[in-house]
Amino acid sequence: MENNNSLEAFNSMPVSKAVIKNAIPAMIAMLMVLIYNLADTFFIGQTHDAYQVAAVSLATPVFLMFMAVGTVFGIGGTSVISRALGEGRKEYAKKVCSFCMWSCVIVGIAMSLVFLIFMYQILSLIGASSDTWDFARSYLIIVSLSGPFVLISNCYSNILRAEGQANKAMMGQLIGNFLNIILDPIMILGFGWNIKGAAIATVIGNLAAAAYYILYFIRGKSSLSININDFSIKDKICSGVLIIGIPASLASVMMSISQIIMNGLMAGYGDMALAGIGVAMKVTMITGMISMGIGQGVQPLLGYCVGANTWDRFKKIMKFSLIFSFLLGLILTVLCYLFTNSIVSAFLTEPSAFDYSVQFSRILLTTSTFFGVFYVLTNALQAMGAAVSSLIINLSRQGLIYIPALFILREALGITGLAWSQPVADILSILIAIVLYLWVSKKMMKLEEDKEYKEYKINSN
Repeated sequence: MENNNSLEAFNSMPVSKAVIKNAIPAMIAMLMVLIYNLADTFFIGQTHDAYQVAAVSLATPVFLMFMAVGTVFGIGGTSVISRALGEGRKEYAKKVCSFCMWSCVIVGIAMSLVFLIFMYQILSLIGASSDTWDFARSYLIIVSLSGPFVLISNCYSNILRAEGQANKAMMGQLIGNFLNIILDPIMILGFGWNIKGAAIATVIGNLAAAAYYILYFIRGKSSLSININDFSIKDKICSGVLIIGIPASLASVMMSISQIIMNGLMAGYGDMALAGIGVAMKVTMITGMISMGIGQGVQPLLGYCVGANTWDRFKKIMKFSLIFSFLLGLILTVLCYLFTNSIVSAFLTEPSAFDYSVQFSRILLTTSTFFGVFYVLTNALQAMGAAVSSLIINLSRQGLIYIPALFILREALGITGLAWSQPVADILSILIAIVLYLWVSKKMMKLEEDKEYKEYKINSN
């Protein structure tokens, strides 16, 4: 296959070149995800109906549940596959890839059915009001139909990077997101379908991305496989993927749950406050999504180093990635802060919603400089197969720290306390990530040194 030696090639490049070459496509892909997320809100905002903007804010965390489950198989599969390739176990990597594909299909269908059957209960849970209920319901019914395609597109945008195909991983996301962006103004404004148009565009975009990845494998371009004959759950394939994938996906799951809780608490201050916080989160996504791309881009490189036991290179990749991610986060945060008013005005024209959003955006931006550092550390732990540490981090930032902070700071500071909860959770989670990374990496390197020493003693005797 054309890409049999792609990860080996990355491993022989200078560190800076390898990181940038693998991270840039991932960053571009996440930038397109960001644009796609902004496009729905932007074009719905052009209807000048703040209730529809609020409805999208309510529905988005529910839809993110599909993406989170795709992440289970995508991040988990990437970790297992990259380490297997580093160890030279190519047939095992094929079986892992096939397991991820058919798991996405089965679980995606099951999730779609659950969402459609329990739609009323879901809308009640997320706090839809009489003004936003029908809008949120229309959006969620339509996007729920795309369950398997959302899982596949999110899964394989990660897994292709595991075999060094960062450009092809990026291309699938670009196709899906670009198509969605083109269709948004046509369906929302041109056809006058409003929020339903945004949902239909989302479905078509995810279907196109999933089709691209499936065709990539069918054409025999990959050293991996999605052939059902290679499907297996034996030899720790299922457990290996899930033990890393579930903690990784919990970041997205907890993000959805915490955003639902946030929306419920913010709704107590009115639908305009709800619309404001929804757009403010979009502003911080500019730094967050690109920073996430850096972490996803370097994970296969780190995983390969772990599998090949090249720890000196692992440390060099980490050092460069942390510096690079911090500087990029700083630049993006400054730009977002300087142009907050302009960005928010693209989504909201209602004065009170606009004022809320600007205020919330500037609060949320206080810690966005460090997003890249957080994601590099988190992906490094996943690359090392540190399931428990990944679980702790992903539960902390959007769950164990953030959710209690919402209630505590709301009582202390009122509506602004809800916004300040995220920066508080960010700082504490980054500190936890640093401690866990230092502990896990030191432990693994020590084990490898002990192993080499024992082998040396055996050979010398």
